[in-house]
Amino acid sequence: MRIHHLNCGCMCPVGGRIWDGVSRGLTGHLVCHCQLIETDRDGLVLVDTGIGARDVDDPYERLSPLFVHVNRIQLEHRYTALEQVKSLGFSPRDVRHIVLTHLDFDHAGGLEDFPDATVHILRAELEEAEVRQGFIHRRRYRPEQWDGVRDWRFYDPTGERWFGFGSVRDLDGLPPEILMIPLPGHTMGHAGIAIDTPEGWLLNAGDAYFHRHEMDEDPSCTPGLLAYQKLMEENRPLRLHNQERLRELANDSRSHVRIFCSHDPVELEALQRLSTGWRPLHSEPMSGMQAYSPA
Repeated sequence: MRIHHLNCGCMCPVGGRIWDGVSRGLTGHLVCHCQLIETDRDGLVLVDTGIGARDVDDPYERLSPLFVHVNRIQLEHRYTALEQVKSLGFSPRDVRHIVLTHLDFDHAGGLEDFPDATVHILRAELEEAEVRQGFIHRRRYRPEQWDGVRDWRFYDPTGERWFGFGSVRDLDGLPPEILMIPLPGHTMGHAGIAIDTPEGWLLNAGDAYFHRHEMDEDPSCTPGLLAYQKLMEENRPLRLHNQERLRELANDSRSHVRIFCSHDPVELEALQRLSTGWRPLHSEPMSGMQAYSPA
């Protein structure tokens, strides 16, 4: 398998370093870290889809104005998974499968850009998203983004355990190297996506955490992302419990698991540089990202 690490949604909230920890100006820089996986027999697999092309074209019909403005989403087609798949020389029809961490607007926006794909998700996530109770639920879950999906696959965490975590194995039509790891808390149907590579496991932890230093032995988080996590959490004790379990795994040198989250730009660029499929969206350095070491 070949894995491309993509930024499928650029967000520049006011506050600079209080969000990402590295920006020098008035605005921060957050990403929507998705993966495009080239498999040997099963076509292309997307892990999350970021902000979609239809979101860019008609944001106030498909997205909550609250999140558009608070996050300062950069509504440009170049950041969509659709355009980046094309830029890599593929057709949207080559995307055969989409595996979702969860259905938040910044993870599921591109689902309808790939109408031939089978969409894989934990059953609990869609059940929760369809209810949409409460102020945040009505704004985080946008049925306009996924009501056109024709082929769903729903899963319950019944597989053998993975490093002590529950798992879903044998995803329908996908290679055995791709697993879903339930990580509830941010949402109750939230999952991480684990990929077995020759160099070890990669775990896309989605929104189980938001800032790279939350995985340090002595964890820390920027004020902006700490507040945002609390705003969006469904179950705080469960979220913090799973963060602690991920932290233990990240600091276990015997595990050979590399963990990353969805919105940290430093983690994204570090993986892009390690990936043989790294292709930057543009040649100039990203704003605020010139002076850091992706360690």
